[in-house]
Amino acid sequence: MRIRLSSPLAAVAFAGLAAGALAAAAAEDSKPLFDGSSPKGWMLCDGKPLPSKFVQDDGLNPHGTGSYLTVYEEKLGDFVVDFDYKLTKGCNSGVFIRVGDLKDPVYTGIEIALDDTTGKGFHDSGAFYDLVAPMTNAQEPVGEWNHMTITAKGPKIAVVLNGKEVSTIDLDQWNEPGKRPDGSNHKFSKVAMGKLARTGYFGFQDHGSNCWFKNVKLKTP
Repeated sequence: MRIRLSSPLAAVAFAGLAAGALAAAAAEDSKPLFDGSSPKGWMLCDGKPLPSKFVQDDGLNPHGTGSYLTVYEEKLGDFVVDFDYKLTKGCNSGVFIRVGDLKDPVYTGIEIALDDTTGKGFHDSGAFYDLVAPMTNAQEPVGEWNHMTITAKGPKIAVVLNGKEVSTIDLDQWNEPGKRPDGSNHKFSKVAMGKLARTGYFGFQDHGSNCWFKNVKLKTP
């Protein structure tokens, strides 16, 4: 069947329908990493399964596990991960991606900050922690749900928070330990971020406060 677009308005409407169809197809291609009711597929940094008590009414809560991270059991390379999160007052947490060594996640992975803050600094929500500050702080207030999408494709990683692209990084530009591409210093003096593995574990940080994660979904190429 041939569709004839008789006016600019019709063309816009058709484009909207096409975009909707693509979005639906993408949703169908994604798979849940957290089913909302069990810890299946999740483990601690020592390789032990996540105890079921950390799956709570509001979602997966990494706080109190005794592990720096709660991670998905399979390593991820290029991916799109969507999830919802909610923080408590004063919470300091984060999302780690491509962690190469669970015994040393700080120096073998990359953290996207999740904090109860309202700024736009290197440690505020949506930042690549101590590397790239967010363009805006799009986070909702404490106690409200947020939606984050992290897209990783080769050296390029982008973070969208509540519908706004807040930060991006091109790891191919990060070739000197402890230095940003503009020559300024960052805290990771032992590693050139661009040399990190492009495949690794995905997980949520426990840094001393309750926080919850739900609707965690993965799409891979």
